[in-house]
Amino acid sequence: MKLSVAIPESALSDESLKIDKTRKISVLARACAIFKIDTIYVYQEGSKKTDSGLMVMILKYLETPQFLRRRLFPKMNDLKFAGVLQPLKIPSHITPVNSKKIKAGDIREGIIVNIKGKKFVDVGINQLIQYYGNTTTGKRVTVRFKEGYPRLSVKDVDKSEISTYWGYSVKERANLFSVLSEWKGNIIITSRKGKPISREQLSKYAKSDEHTLVVFGSPERGVHEIIGGRMNKVQNAKSLNFFPNQATETIRLEEALLGTLAIINANN
Repeated sequence: MKLSVAIPESALSDESLKIDKTRKISVLARACAIFKIDTIYVYQEGSKKTDSGLMVMILKYLETPQFLRRRLFPKMNDLKFAGVLQPLKIPSHITPVNSKKIKAGDIREGIIVNIKGKKFVDVGINQLIQYYGNTTTGKRVTVRFKEGYPRLSVKDVDKSEISTYWGYSVKERANLFSVLSEWKGNIIITSRKGKPISREQLSKYAKSDEHTLVVFGSPERGVHEIIGGRMNKVQNAKSLNFFPNQATETIRLEEALLGTLAIINANN
């Protein structure tokens, strides 16, 4: 089952300090990586931006391999507490630095650099590799090695062609309805007002070829309250309760994300 999630930037509103907001985003990113989330949609709940920029920035930063971060992310206030972030350690991050270990077929993330008018790709090994693709200088690129050591030649590869999990993408949206209205696959709305989840229901999603979006509400309002009267315009959506016997008054986003995705994964 191919999964994406929609989460509110207001999930950070219950943390007053930026270091605590940073830690929470790290937990969210780890949960998404563990359960192979394809795309994280960060939506605004109200008319004003509050923490959406911070959340999007740190989610993208964490998904970027460590050796690329200094080049792609300049020093900025949003990354002031990057030292507390937990690494994702997904396959795109776990790569040898010794070029002698590179084999044909290996896939790497890199950045395009220009040296004396020629383009090269830096993939985090001890040498640059000439690049003949269309990606512009300074941009991130995913490449597959056509030849391993010592010749080391590469070509562009689309993430859809990679069999292993290669990381999530992050998209920012002005509101939740815009996310739901543009979605073409199945939609699971997590809600304590929903029907208690069952194995039968989850098996239908697992057997479906459609991409599934799992939607989470905010600390103050559930998805139905956020969408309001436009809920009947949302297609292919099921409202499900993943915690039917919860004892706590509320469930935090990081708890809901880990719990919900674990339940889906166990039945996938």
